[in-house]
Amino acid sequence: MLICVFSFWLNVNLTVMGNSYSQIFIQCVFAVKYRAARLHMPWRKELFGVIGNLINETGAQTLIVNGVEDHVHCLFRLRPSQTVSEVMKVAKAKSSKWINESGFLPSRFEWQVGYGAFSYNKAEIKRVYRYIENQEEHHYGISFPEEYLEMLVKNGVEFQEQYLFRAPV
Repeated sequence: MLICVFSFWLNVNLTVMGNSYSQIFIQCVFAVKYRAARLHMPWRKELFGVIGNLINETGAQTLIVNGVEDHVHCLFRLRPSQTVSEVMKVAKAKSSKWINESGFLPSRFEWQVGYGAFSYNKAEIKRVYRYIENQEEHHYGISFPEEYLEMLVKNGVEFQEQYLFRAPV
């Protein structure tokens, strides 16, 4: 077998591992553009079902999707060959299209650019699932910006605060 390493060709005999095993659990959090409260109760749960199905269509496995009027949390199992950005691109683009085509809102709907992605091990999944399941109760005491900043800090994610929550210009 020939392998290119820094432009040099080497003959290498490789032993290929027969099977690969993984458990990659990801929580993604994304907001409505400008964090506007546009995800209304009459159709919000249906939207979460649509987002879950879109995640599944990518080959990932949705565990739960929930949120409140201005943001969404998704917990899913990622395949090793996938990237989080691929899954989020599909889920956000197609769900915003679904909202716009459904006519739920009088003006065009958009998600905020970007998302937060956090990885967990299997032992943490029940806790994260319950956290996502109880989003409405959770947000009686904390705003989305407070929650998001807390998640970034708790998970050691570097960020520049001035770029987190852009307001309309």
